[in-house]
Amino acid sequence: MFIIECPYCGKRDQNEFSYGGEAHIARPTNSDIQDDETWADYVFLRSNTKGVFAERWMHAAGCRKWFNALRNTASDKILAIYKQGEQPPQIAGEDLATPAGEPVIGSGNDATKVLQPGTAGVVK
Repeated sequence: MFIIECPYCGKRDQNEFSYGGEAHIARPTNSDIQDDETWADYVFLRSNTKGVFAERWMHAAGCRKWFNALRNTASDKILAIYKQGEQPPQIAGEDLATPAGEPVIGSGNDATKVLQPGTAGVVK
């Protein structure tokens, strides 16, 4: 759990908010003539960034207004909150966090790595 600061209502518990996915994704124009590939890109493809990521949130149990947040997805730390239509603020010095020693870039999921015979569960 963490605290989110609604730009309209102030600091509230995360339970009051609904996550809306990646921010700044523009809906395709002229939707009646778009092909399936364009719609698939709009609906399904996201950057899935490890590190600073722009997200949309709605204060569902409060003012019900949408806003954006910059959050470090590796540490879950919210770095900035800004209203819809505003540009994201510049964040300085926020490196990728690797608290468990996982690779700087990548999933860090050791379950996908192959165990070597005779290593008693040691991942190589």
